[in-house]
Amino acid sequence: MTSTSPNETPEATASAGAAGTFQVDLRGLVDLLSHHLYSSPRVYVRELLQNAVDAVTARQAHEPGARIRICLSASAGRVTIEDSGIGLTAAETHSFLATIGRSSKRGGHELAERGLESARQEFLGQFGIGLLACFVVARQIRVVTRTARDPHAAPVEWLATDDGSYTVRELPHEARPEPGTTVILESRPGAEEWTVPAKVEQLARDYGSLLPYDITFDDGEGGEPRSITDRPAVWDRPHPTPAARRVALAGHCAQLFGFAPLDSIDLDLPVAGVRGVAYVLPEPTSPAHRAGHRVHLKGMLLTDQADNLLPDWAFFVRAVIDTDTLRPTASRENLYDDETLAAVREALGARVRGWLAELAASEPERLAAFLSVHHLGVKSLARHDAELLGLMLPWLPFETSDGSMSLEEFAAAHTEIHFTRTVEEFRQIAPIAAAHGLGVINAGYTYDADLLALLPSVRPDLKVAELDAGAVTERLDPVPSSAELTLAAFLSTARTRLEPQGCDVVLRAFQPVSVPALYLDDRQARQERDRTAALESADSLWTGILGALRGSAPRARLVLNHNNPLIRRIASLPDETLTGTAVESLYGQALLMSQRPLRPADSTLLNRAFLGLLEWATHPAEAQEDPK
Repeated sequence: MTSTSPNETPEATASAGAAGTFQVDLRGLVDLLSHHLYSSPRVYVRELLQNAVDAVTARQAHEPGARIRICLSASAGRVTIEDSGIGLTAAETHSFLATIGRSSKRGGHELAERGLESARQEFLGQFGIGLLACFVVARQIRVVTRTARDPHAAPVEWLATDDGSYTVRELPHEARPEPGTTVILESRPGAEEWTVPAKVEQLARDYGSLLPYDITFDDGEGGEPRSITDRPAVWDRPHPTPAARRVALAGHCAQLFGFAPLDSIDLDLPVAGVRGVAYVLPEPTSPAHRAGHRVHLKGMLLTDQADNLLPDWAFFVRAVIDTDTLRPTASRENLYDDETLAAVREALGARVRGWLAELAASEPERLAAFLSVHHLGVKSLARHDAELLGLMLPWLPFETSDGSMSLEEFAAAHTEIHFTRTVEEFRQIAPIAAAHGLGVINAGYTYDADLLALLPSVRPDLKVAELDAGAVTERLDPVPSSAELTLAAFLSTARTRLEPQGCDVVLRAFQPVSVPALYLDDRQARQERDRTAALESADSLWTGILGALRGSAPRARLVLNHNNPLIRRIASLPDETLTGTAVESLYGQALLMSQRPLRPADSTLLNRAFLGLLEWATHPAEAQEDPK
């Protein structure tokens, strides 16, 4: 064997037995592959399967009707794969097995010379890394190959080690009588776990179950080789009834993802070369969660963590597909996010949307079961789709002052719909609104405010507005003028005491009687309060600017309940100071019930009122103990 000099090409020495060196630092390459390009050493099994599948695909294109065979085996730290594919010549082993960036499957002119251009699209590999990736687990790789293109060509052995050297030599014809390739890996120290037979078989099934050729696995224990392929895919198999198909798909989902699905959705896009199924999760999940979908490329598993396959709103499904059009990333472990993937993502989203529409039209029981778990996902979709919102109105649940119900049911009772932007505000006002016929929806949950804003576009007869203090106050029963005149001094004291808080005081009669006071404001009132607070702490420049922004928005209101006995007792107190302290206490209690953030001034008021009531409550006792 002679060495290849730096100025010689590998092809120049391929005609005779030759020794050579890789054109890269192999140790650095292995580190790059194992720590940066690939997520795990497990991908070496995929590389072996991929090369074998590409080889038999090329053999079929060259020699239709040729016997196809791929067999994977593992034992005693050794992994072997044998195929009856196209094979390689001595020159090709130099070119394709030891040069990064060149691939027997990549160059269109190379394939055309051999009449293989029509098969190029069937190949899995695209990046020319090939068997070198197997060095992530192997200390030595031995390839014995014989080309099918020249019946007189001798078999060739390519032997490489992880120190960066390789040799190529011709073998006697009897060393490999038939065309094809055998690859043998010897595990490197520390990587033995990846060559254990059970592990190799599990990885081969994971990656290759949908490959288009029968592939067998032999664990070296004397038994019959086992098939690792499972074709056709479960979604393409015939079933006697739709129910039987649903059962089969549910079993597939349980085996693949570990859960029994609520339902399954066919993802069939023949134009885009996509076939598969989406499984509906049986439990609710967060909209922020990006589900990992399982993607096969021409039958080979590409990834089980594709988070860009479906629209973000479809977080309630896990999908598994096989495609021959989408592009993989360089590591072939995810999908390349390009225009093609964007179009496929939109089309797959339309499939999910169509499934929802079909359920709404023909199977309302199944739709109701689905929405009881995943109404959030449908709301996310409907906020961008007025047509779907109109379709889902009878089904989407909302929290309202009349209880949990659909928008359609609520709209039947209320042509004027009010909503609150926070859950706390709704919970404070809902009992009072229900008692006085005011229709209020809690829009504090995700997407609900967006849907309510869209509602008039599908139901023009409805009026939707954010709840404000004036709307609530108008619905509460007014107090008779005589009663209000009697309490004029009390109301004056209350208004004076709460003036520094930017809060008005009104008297109404409302249910339930147990609520003594109700704190009401709206977004404009809150903005005005924030402006006033900023004005108090601003310098002279900002004081002028903020002062010029003073608005005429209504202020917050403390609504006192004339039906409540406590309010009547406070109103009849003879001590004006004690009355003011009691009013501050009512304000603080109502503010706490509304669960709004407390300003420093509010905290100060609460402390003052609490201490004032304590002092008043203990004062009579102190007076009795005083001997004077």
